[in-house]
Amino acid sequence: MNVIRLAELREEPLSVDEIYAAVTDPAAGGIAVFAGAVRDHDHGQSVTELSYSAHPSAADQLREVAEKVAARFDVHAIAAVHRVGDLAIGDLAVVVGVSSAHRATAFEACRALIDDLKATVPIWKHQRFTSGDSEWVNSA
Repeated sequence: MNVIRLAELREEPLSVDEIYAAVTDPAAGGIAVFAGAVRDHDHGQSVTELSYSAHPSAADQLREVAEKVAARFDVHAIAAVHRVGDLAIGDLAVVVGVSSAHRATAFEACRALIDDLKATVPIWKHQRFTSGDSEWVNSA
C-alpha cells in the first residue's frame, strides 16, 4: 500500500476528518494530525483576510516533501493538503497527518512534515490588515 495517501493543493475548505481518515491504518498505534488556521493578527496588527497562491510546481513539491518524510521515519501513512485562494479568519489553511506504530514517531514525522512543507513548498501568503497595509509572505 502507498504510504503517501494524500498530497495536494485545493481551493475547497479543508477537513481534519479527511486527513485523519486518510492516515488511519490497522497497524497504527499513533496518529498525529496538525491543522493550521488563519488567525486574526500578525506582527501586532489585525488581519482582515488573506489569500494563498502557489507556484505550478507546488503540488509536486508537496508530494516530494511527503516522500522524504516517509523515507526518514517508520510511518504507515502520510497525508497533507494545503489550501489556495481566499481564506477567512478561522479557515484551515493546511492540514497534515501521519500514522505509525508508535506515538513518538507519529509526532516527530508530523512535525517534520509541516516544518518541511513550510520551508520548501512554494506557497505564498498575501495578508491584509485593518490598517489598509498588506504583505506577501513566502510561507505555507
